[in-house]
Amino acid sequence: MNDSLTLRQPKPTTARPATAARQRPLRQHLSRDEIILRGAMLIGALALLIALVMPLYTLLSKSVQNKDGAFIGLANFARYADSPSLYNSLSHSLTMALVCTLIVTSLAFMAAYALSRSCMPLKRSFRVILALPILAPSLLPAISLVYLFGNQGVLKSWLLGDSIYGPIGIVIASCFWVLPHAMMIMLTALSHTDARLYESARVLGSSPWRIFFTVTLPSAKYGIISTAFVVFTLVITDFGVPKVIGGQYDMLATDIYKQVIGQQNFEMGAAVSVILLFPAVLAFVVDRWLQRKQAALLTARSVPLQPQPRRWTDRTLLLGMLLLSIAIVGVIGMAIYASLVKYWPYNLSLGFSNYQFDLMDGGGWGAYWNSLRMALYTALFGTGFIFFQAYLQEKLRGFGWLKHLFQMMALLPLAVPGMVLGLAYIFFFNHPANPLNGLYGTLAILVICTIAHFYTVCHLTAVTALKQIDPEFEAVSASLKVPQYLTFWRVTLPVCLPAVLDIAAYLFVNAMTTVSAVVFLYSYKTMLASVSVLNMDDAGDIAPAAAMAVLIMLTCMAARLLHWLLSKGLLQRSQRWRSPA
Repeated sequence: MNDSLTLRQPKPTTARPATAARQRPLRQHLSRDEIILRGAMLIGALALLIALVMPLYTLLSKSVQNKDGAFIGLANFARYADSPSLYNSLSHSLTMALVCTLIVTSLAFMAAYALSRSCMPLKRSFRVILALPILAPSLLPAISLVYLFGNQGVLKSWLLGDSIYGPIGIVIASCFWVLPHAMMIMLTALSHTDARLYESARVLGSSPWRIFFTVTLPSAKYGIISTAFVVFTLVITDFGVPKVIGGQYDMLATDIYKQVIGQQNFEMGAAVSVILLFPAVLAFVVDRWLQRKQAALLTARSVPLQPQPRRWTDRTLLLGMLLLSIAIVGVIGMAIYASLVKYWPYNLSLGFSNYQFDLMDGGGWGAYWNSLRMALYTALFGTGFIFFQAYLQEKLRGFGWLKHLFQMMALLPLAVPGMVLGLAYIFFFNHPANPLNGLYGTLAILVICTIAHFYTVCHLTAVTALKQIDPEFEAVSASLKVPQYLTFWRVTLPVCLPAVLDIAAYLFVNAMTTVSAVVFLYSYKTMLASVSVLNMDDAGDIAPAAAMAVLIMLTCMAARLLHWLLSKGLLQRSQRWRSPA
């Protein structure tokens, strides 16, 4: 009976494996190029993990440890909260950031409106003048204000007995160097407008003021909000301005410096860094959330807005731009003049004695050459790494999970203050158990930190340029069996060369002017020009400090001029290619 039942059981056939094979999705074969490029993207993600995530994790861990490395929870935060300095520093930082945000956002809107919506003359000149502060370290306006309104300043009486050392100086100097960043964002927000909205409003009989409040402001609201958050973050995390001209007015950034450099209390410095990290991260998160809600203002049917002459409006805006330009030129001019005066205010004859940096305490000319080398390495290696990784994120097939992770890490530096990142590098790279410990105290770690600090803006610039290239280029190249690296070299890179130059110039200028990100990382062999300005000011050599700041600015101006010439040459060559034979 059992044997008959056994014989009746159907024998297994090959149909089931065949059906399973048909149901299983086909595995896509990867070419050698794709395997190499995926490996390159993995290496890039690992590099960002080491340069950003792991140092910040080490910083957070250090903030909840004691000097022996034992976990103590929030004891460091509680100890700092018990001291009156926490309330003072936090309230001072928030107050300065809010006041500067209100002033700079208003000035930036006025300047951007004048440049994009008026018919006033000298627009190009005003644009150049308003961009000058971005080429100078934040220490320059602070030093210049000392000569203008300090105890022996030429305009001391203008303050009516108040001191420039404190809130007044911090607000003026911060507004000076933050204004170009705000104006660029605001100019972008006001440049893209549909003229049909204004035409409809005029046809309906709306007054100019009603059009301004019902059309202009609503269309630029996201730009205004982004500008406000950028200004708030830059001011609350800045170290150079309050260090030079803040006097006894404590702020969170200077508290970190005092805890680490003054008292060698690294654990408390880590705790203050985490406190400083909160408002920066909050501003970043809110700004990104608001940008997602922004809708496109221009469509395929949009008509570009051409400003029409308005006599009194144009004259008023011209007057405002003249006053703003005079203030900027005055601050920069005072710094240049102070760097040439032999002995202020007793011997006002001019000369270059203040440029004899080897006779001063601050690193000498070697600090300047170190900065120049560091900026060149940052521009060269940073541009290559950032653009290639952005290319892999946009053009490489598959690897979706890694792309999302890489995008998150690429956006992270925008929310991390420079001082926080610099202190995190101390804890991570200076640890004896870290195999990368040999980088500490070298020029290489300064280059890596600077690239990491300014990574986000460069990454977004590269991604924006790459998105403008039709994916059909890669598809056609693949169908013709052209290696992807040849497509990158012959098509992608030449098309995106203007964006590559923009990234290189941005990295070079910021590497020359940055203070907060490198103030904890330099050694006696790698002293930088921006840190030299800080040290000379601390030593009382204010005129040589002004001279070094002016030298940094002139170097950045030369770099920007070279960038403009190269960009202009690329544009002319592109026009010749497109013109018919």
